[in-house]
Amino acid sequence: MELLAVQLKQDVHCTIKDLAQQHGVSTRTIARDLSVMREQGMQIAADRGRGGGVRLDRSWGVGRLNLPYAEAVDLLISISVAEQMKSPIFLASLASVRRQLVASFSPEKRKQVERLKSRILIGGTASTFVQAGASTPPKPVVQTLHQAFVSQSELAIQYQREDGEISNRQIAPHYLLLKYPIWYVLAFDRLRDRPRNFRCDRILSAQMTNKSFTLLPKDRFDPSVFAEDFGL
Repeated sequence: MELLAVQLKQDVHCTIKDLAQQHGVSTRTIARDLSVMREQGMQIAADRGRGGGVRLDRSWGVGRLNLPYAEAVDLLISISVAEQMKSPIFLASLASVRRQLVASFSPEKRKQVERLKSRILIGGTASTFVQAGASTPPKPVVQTLHQAFVSQSELAIQYQREDGEISNRQIAPHYLLLKYPIWYVLAFDRLRDRPRNFRCDRILSAQMTNKSFTLLPKDRFDPSVFAEDFGL
């Protein structure tokens, strides 16, 4: 599929039959690959009539940007977070970008993205006291947390409390809450056997487990986290 994408980016006029012969596959396989590429956001146009072929849409955005599905989802959620924060800068263009990204997804993928967006919450700005003690979470922790959040898998983490005590936990990351600039994980804590809130910058390490979880409703978590800062 990558070779096919490269070929289409070169503005070469090709029919599906030509592409099938060049890649040594059936026309059905080429048609299926083109459908997948469209779902991933590549704007592929088909010229009708005799001698028609397939090509990249000439009106396709700046630089012919082609994002993999996972990257497109991340970008769309980032745009939604920015919109929810109601920053007046650049918002005029974000709505248009969001609409174009959503339009590139299949109906099922749109539903998946909406479910993910509903699990990302925006609260008030963190107090200066909380911000003063904040740090940047390690990149491996962020990547593992992201993966577990999207796949609804439990995490084994090493966590440092505000008083410096370190403990090992197994958590199910149900929701992410941004109290700018601090991110929190609203999770079910297996050690405490109840919902708990964890600051992302206090997670020292994280590993995926093979255990999935069913999403709990938001009202199972402490409502005070939406009104005021907290620390564990």
